[in-house]
Amino acid sequence: MGPGTARNVIETTRVGNVELLLPPSALETGLKRVVCAQRDRSVTPARVLGVDIVELPPLSRRDVGHYVPRQSPRGDQPFKDEWEASVGLGSVFLSEVLGTGVLLLLGAGVVANVLLAKSKGFDGGWLLINFGWGLGVFAGVYVAYKSGAHLNPAVTVGILTSGAAEYAPGVPVSAGSTIVYFAGEMLGAFLGAVLAWLAYKPHFDETPDEGLKLAVFSTGPAIRTYTWNLVCEVIGTFVLVFVILAFGKTPTQIGPLAAALLVVGIGASLGGPTGYAINPARDLGPRIAHALLPLSYKGTDGEAVGKKDSDWGYSWIPVVGPLVGGAIAGVVASLVF
Repeated sequence: MGPGTARNVIETTRVGNVELLLPPSALETGLKRVVCAQRDRSVTPARVLGVDIVELPPLSRRDVGHYVPRQSPRGDQPFKDEWEASVGLGSVFLSEVLGTGVLLLLGAGVVANVLLAKSKGFDGGWLLINFGWGLGVFAGVYVAYKSGAHLNPAVTVGILTSGAAEYAPGVPVSAGSTIVYFAGEMLGAFLGAVLAWLAYKPHFDETPDEGLKLAVFSTGPAIRTYTWNLVCEVIGTFVLVFVILAFGKTPTQIGPLAAALLVVGIGASLGGPTGYAINPARDLGPRIAHALLPLSYKGTDGEAVGKKDSDWGYSWIPVVGPLVGGAIAGVVASLVF
């Protein structure tokens, strides 16, 4: 160790009757809670960190809570107790806006690529759409890691009804945090849809079919029977939320890829009847964007061809169905897991 670095050395600090190995600055940077379980072996810096390191830079406020891995260095059971730093609701809101925005940009983008005139992906097929949405989830989950990456009010409701104490580490379940999640998801979905429209603006202008334009933004049924459309959305969202809650109990070690593949599977298997909204924000936010954006196709004479219709008569199905499915999934998960 070179001169002038002694202040960065991990030192022993006692909290109660437990010895913690921390940089001296750790307790000075706003750590809200420090919880540590006494393991069945002595604790050393290398064992805590999983590497042969005896010094670290001082922890900043945003870094507190990230030095102890979720899984023990020997690779057996994950640590049950970790350093935890509280996450502000402002950070939760921004995280959900960004993550859901990325999800909708890529999800609406793949639909536009397949459906809109003169696009290079035109007529790419249903499976291309399924994988595009799945990869949108993959990217969005990584972006929204700080808030637990709900990206979906149905997931938020599922966690709520499961009886969980926190929506994400450091984010307690409360009325206020629930509203913040909903607001972030809705705004992110709206903005993501607007960005997809900007990316494909010339192709929207070249597409005369108003139904295809709406399909880029929101879902619609193959056969319009509201009762069975609702049932389909409830079932699809139940599968989504129930399996996501199962992921949290099983150390699959594949993280966001698991959620991405799940969405691909739901789209391929259950997406045919309604287009598998399985997410109220994913459908309602972009539907509002569709209503506000200038989307009318104009023919060669400059006159509008077809009337823009955001299909508000159907819009409650992809909101109510996913919320009901997510709530049921949370209750069942609390009984099973």
